[in-house]
Amino acid sequence: MVKEKLQYISQGNTKEEQELNIYRALDAGVKWVQVRWKNAPGKELFELCEKSKLQCTEYGAICIINDHIHLAELVDADGVHLGLDDGTITEARQILGPEKIIGGTANTLEDVLQRIDESCDYIGLGPLRYTPTKEKLSPVLGFEGYQQLIRDLEKRSVKIPAIYAIGGVRLEDVELLQKIGIHGVAVSGQITGRPSVVNEFIKSFK
Repeated sequence: MVKEKLQYISQGNTKEEQELNIYRALDAGVKWVQVRWKNAPGKELFELCEKSKLQCTEYGAICIINDHIHLAELVDADGVHLGLDDGTITEARQILGPEKIIGGTANTLEDVLQRIDESCDYIGLGPLRYTPTKEKLSPVLGFEGYQQLIRDLEKRSVKIPAIYAIGGVRLEDVELLQKIGIHGVAVSGQITGRPSVVNEFIKSFK
């Protein structure tokens, strides 16, 4: 199970914005960054990932890459996060090896069971609420959705995996999400807008 409970999902429309936001998040104390820049030009995305990996190493933080298994391999990132329509967890494991972190997106109970079968290291389950930062948003789960899903897993006597709530997650959500049985959170907008909130997030985990 992944130890860190807070993952920062990077934001920015340009390489410079992305770099600045990642730097600010790391400087504020984030220990896990997912580099996510949809529709980025290939060369600039590579440069961003390469620099982010170096920055994360400098700050003693984990650096994983969204979507791109081979890019994660090229920059020797700590792992990769795959959406439901991206490459498979099995493929990522074969390419990156047993030591790298491989996470997968889920939106339904079926997705979660699939991710458990695939033996990914953590599951990004969401969205908690509507978020403008993601295109093609899956149906919103809300707190009730997470609660129901954990109940369904318990009924099946399935060991609860490391699930991270994602999608419009805010600081005030952490307490209730943890009570429900969610392991951690992946946050984008609130950290980008106010990096100092990182410390409050870290303190809020039990």
